[in-house]
Amino acid sequence: MKDSNYDAKDITVLEGLSAVRKRPSMYIGSTGSRGLHHLIYEVIDNSIDEAMSGYCDNILVVLNKDKSVTVIDNGRGIPVKKVKKYNMTAVEVVLTKLHAGGKFGGEGYKVSGGLHGVGVSVVNALSEWLSIEVRRDGYVFKQDYKRGKSTGELKKIEKTKNHGTAITFSPDKKIFEEINYKYEILASRMREMAFLNKGLKIILLDRRKEEEKKEEFKFEGGIVDFVKYLCEKKDILHKKVIYIKNSEEDHEVEIAMQYTNGFSESIFSFANNINTTEGGTHLSGIKGALTRTINDYARSNNLLKDKDSNLLGEDIREGLTGIVSVKLKDPQFEGQTKTKLGNSEIKGFVESTVNARLAEFLEENPSIGKVIVKKCMEAARARSAAKKARDLTRKKSLLESSSLPGKLADCSVTDPQFCELFLVEGDSAGGSAKQARDRRFQAILPLRGKILNVEKARLNRILNNAEIQAIITAMGTGIDTEFDIKNARYHKLIIMTDADIDGAHIRTLILTFLYRHMKKLIEEGYVYIAQPPLYQVKNKKEVFYAYNEKELKKIRNKLKGKKLDTQQYKGLGEMDPEQLWETTMNPETRTLLKVEIEDALIADDTFSTLMGSKVEPRREFIQKNAKDVSFIDV
Repeated sequence: MKDSNYDAKDITVLEGLSAVRKRPSMYIGSTGSRGLHHLIYEVIDNSIDEAMSGYCDNILVVLNKDKSVTVIDNGRGIPVKKVKKYNMTAVEVVLTKLHAGGKFGGEGYKVSGGLHGVGVSVVNALSEWLSIEVRRDGYVFKQDYKRGKSTGELKKIEKTKNHGTAITFSPDKKIFEEINYKYEILASRMREMAFLNKGLKIILLDRRKEEEKKEEFKFEGGIVDFVKYLCEKKDILHKKVIYIKNSEEDHEVEIAMQYTNGFSESIFSFANNINTTEGGTHLSGIKGALTRTINDYARSNNLLKDKDSNLLGEDIREGLTGIVSVKLKDPQFEGQTKTKLGNSEIKGFVESTVNARLAEFLEENPSIGKVIVKKCMEAARARSAAKKARDLTRKKSLLESSSLPGKLADCSVTDPQFCELFLVEGDSAGGSAKQARDRRFQAILPLRGKILNVEKARLNRILNNAEIQAIITAMGTGIDTEFDIKNARYHKLIIMTDADIDGAHIRTLILTFLYRHMKKLIEEGYVYIAQPPLYQVKNKKEVFYAYNEKELKKIRNKLKGKKLDTQQYKGLGEMDPEQLWETTMNPETRTLLKVEIEDALIADDTFSTLMGSKVEPRREFIQKNAKDVSFIDV
């Protein structure tokens, strides 16, 4: 480990703590699941910053039985001496002042993911209680807080030879909708951080159930291992992962890439370990360089003839899985949740690096170069075919919003924010739904059979599928590069399928199409899944509906001793319109499941697993999840 003079003098405050508790969403994105997980990320980011600076190689994250969370690292420990300007210890400054830390001007950190963040002060403000232990300068120091305010002085507890920081916090029930951390989302994040920080060990320990769950993440191969992990469930075109690295005085870039025989592009970008889900200058840099370098390589090796048009970026990125990770001294993120990198100098730096290093790699590995160019040329031919299909369907007015699908039963309200479109499995259920709906604001589009699995198809085939054409036309947004959410004809797209295996499969097919080609609908919260009941339970006077086996058991226990008539619904078509309205479509009584992308890496991996060409990962996924769910859902 490095020695450092990181001390209280390195703590700088940009502004005082404002009323975080009054407007929590401004600081953590939401008070739902996403914001709840963001609290853990803010604490872990401090430990990761220590790791990036070379002072920490071990992080432990514990989900405790009482719904509190503990994060322990073996970094330098937050400084404990007093900050003269505020007449309080550096620990208290960091925990009670917004934008406080060793990242705002001192020599505490050269590279940091938390530079634009509000850090643990916000975690403290939004916690019912928080406890911190610091190990440094030969002692253990401890301090407790309640809803952002200290309940006593920082106390020197005992001597120690160890160093690091341990924070335990309990999210405030008055602020968060539900305190329920999702293990898989946290595991994905921990895995991600371990991949991005070669050699860093992160342990995730879940103590909430009787049987503890523990995973350890450590990867000596860094982002090369990351790409291998992402491609495990895909058919790869070349075994060797393309790896590029370069550094200058204030920034460095690492890139790892591998081509698969799939049709989706999966490039994930990071800046100072922050997952920049909206991309930014580093992503623009790699995209521009890929297009230029592969076109140059194809032409110089006579793989593209003079008569051939240049390959487009979308051709070159088809089937590509990649990671671009940059580390820089002064990152400029757009928005508090840091989803887009804005540093203009990074684009040129990444572009020139990829231009030079990728060209070298292709020249040194001609067999891989040829495989890649062949894949790109196939994509270009498919793009040309898709353009013809698109032009043809436009001539037939199938993709124009002015000509809606014949089987669409539209609603009378014209303001999209009040309108709902139900995608209904089968003509029979579609007929019931048309009778059941409120015609003012609910539109029905019946889908015949199972739509095309877009994970295994290029765009030209997708556009020739009648059911997919109907969805595109009804929504009015277009798809892929032509997608425009402002043209959405409905602000609720509700998938309504039978509560059985076939229904789950159709639902997954639709979700795969939406995620791959109309992703913004999911990101903006337009996509929902209807929850039809599985059972109807009647006695002489009352009717009850059960949505799963557990609910059925509860109803039977409640009505013990009474004569009950139980009907299991095998499909939506078995319900009469009144029952369908009452249980599944009436906004006053229905339950809708909102589809959210909390982690793009998990979503990408799940769709590749469920709908990709490899059978074994799909079998493993079903075996792993079968005990937790009645039907597989995404």
